[in-house]
Amino acid sequence: MAWEEWDRLKASAAERDTTGMRLNGLPDDERMPAARTGDLEVTDTDLAAVGDHAYKLYHRLWPEARQAVIPGTEKAAANLASRDFAIGGALDRVAERWDKQLKSLMDACAHISNHMDFSQKTHRDDDEWIHRSMSSIYELDRGFDDEYAPKGEPNGVYETKADKADKADGADGEAGADGEAGQQAS
Repeated sequence: MAWEEWDRLKASAAERDTTGMRLNGLPDDERMPAARTGDLEVTDTDLAAVGDHAYKLYHRLWPEARQAVIPGTEKAAANLASRDFAIGGALDRVAERWDKQLKSLMDACAHISNHMDFSQKTHRDDDEWIHRSMSSIYELDRGFDDEYAPKGEPNGVYETKADKADKADGADGEAGADGEAGQQAS
């Protein structure tokens, strides 16, 4: 390939601008309007309700779905099989499948309940971290705000505890509350 051909191909590619990022999707004018805009919002109450329902379902499944169905089915299957009815084995197979599916459903309920507890804690921790981060940004922003201290004067936002204690001691001494200044005023 000659340099002239290489330069021509580079210029052609630059004209097409194929290096830009393109996302698959419809053009804006062809998109359906969104039914609702905004952020997804989930409250602790919502998460707690889902977790609570999963927890309650988990504890109801064994006595209501297992104990109410399986013992009678297993007894009937054994009785039919003992009389050489082929349906006895099939009924026993149904009971085994029911038991297996029930255990899978109970595992899913336990997983949902545990996940909701975890999600609540995680979101609460995230919210606290965001609050702490935003609070420190607010304090930093106050340090640059002229409303808190006129230009050329120290900003009280950044006073240390020692600075505040020194100011308090100085104010107390003038008022005669402690130290020698207080004794001289008497």
